Amino acid sequence: MKPAALVTGARRGIGRASCVALAQKGFDLVGADISPEGAEETRAAVEAAGGRFTFILADVGNVAAHAALLDAAWGAYGGLECLANVAGVQVQTRQDMLETTPESWDRLLDINTRGVFFLSQAMARRMLAEGAPVRGHRSLVFISSVNAVMASLNRAEYCVSKAGVSMVAKLFAMRLAEHGINTYDIQPGVIRTDMTRGVWDKYGAQIEAGLAPIRRWGEAEDIGGAVATLAAGAMPYSTGHSFPIDGGMLMPRF
Repeated sequence: MKPAALVTGARRGIGRASCVALAQKGFDLVGADISPEGAEETRAAVEAAGGRFTFILADVGNVAAHAALLDAAWGAYGGLECLANVAGVQVQTRQDMLETTPESWDRLLDINTRGVFFLSQAMARRMLAEGAPVRGHRSLVFISSVNAVMASLNRAEYCVSKAGVSMVAKLFAMRLAEHGINTYDIQPGVIRTDMTRGVWDKYGAQIEAGLAPIRRWGEAEDIGGAVATLAAGAMPYSTGHSFPIDGGMLMPRF
């Protein structure tokens, strides 16, 4: 049987691109998202790539609902070999960190970090349970950001949430390595998605001016391809490490 993956944030952007790339690598897909808008487009793209697709309406930030999500996802294809933690949110207002509100802080940390940790915990428990299928390379894939490393003063809570994701990846890597489950942290740079739409003009100018050595926007497919490559087991002797997919933005330069 084919391996299966659960991808959160699957209805658009990096989530959809990850689903399609995983299907191209031989996975069947379960996509979860907070809204059904765009899910049928993801389904069509996955099926065109040779995979099956099941959509589940779910809020990653709602930890109490994780068990139901995994019950449905696990049951769709008789198990899961990969969880790709793609779902996440950006700040609603970019502003000086001295103006950051507790409400914005809690929203970012609840979804981007707390939700990701506990969904991964629940997934790991199922993968370790007696009788869990192993139909291929097993992994947890996390999407953090270059902002896990680079500070942006106008969205402090986002930076902190993504730095937390990178550490979560390391912790699960240490806990799960002996069981043959690898963990990967992907750090996207400036990616052209709906999440960055409000700053396309700003970043477009910065990219042209040399924000990164590769002077183009990153695309969702750049990240999706990285997710699928790692989940398919192309780097089996790596776990817990961060992979910047950023056009070279994080490379030290003088």
